[in-house]
Amino acid sequence: MQRQMCWLSKSGSDGEKILHLQASPNQPWRPYTAFPQFSVPDYQIPGGSKGWATYQKLLKAGWTLVHSARANEFSTSSYAESRLQN
Repeated sequence: MQRQMCWLSKSGSDGEKILHLQASPNQPWRPYTAFPQFSVPDYQIPGGSKGWATYQKLLKAGWTLVHSARANEFSTSSYAESRLQN
């Protein structure tokens, strides 16, 4: 199973980016906080990236980082649906 990570804007536009995960190819991109089984607490650094600690953990575990443009290219409708649910 290919698991992927991507940095996407919280608001779906050019806002602050947070880590999003896709646990399997047929699932939409969702914020890392929607995956308590994979996420770890964020570092307490002012202005730090949301999801950086989880990113480091999952990268070591073999997850693949996907460029945000590529993630949006293949799952624009799925991403939009997930934004409505969160």
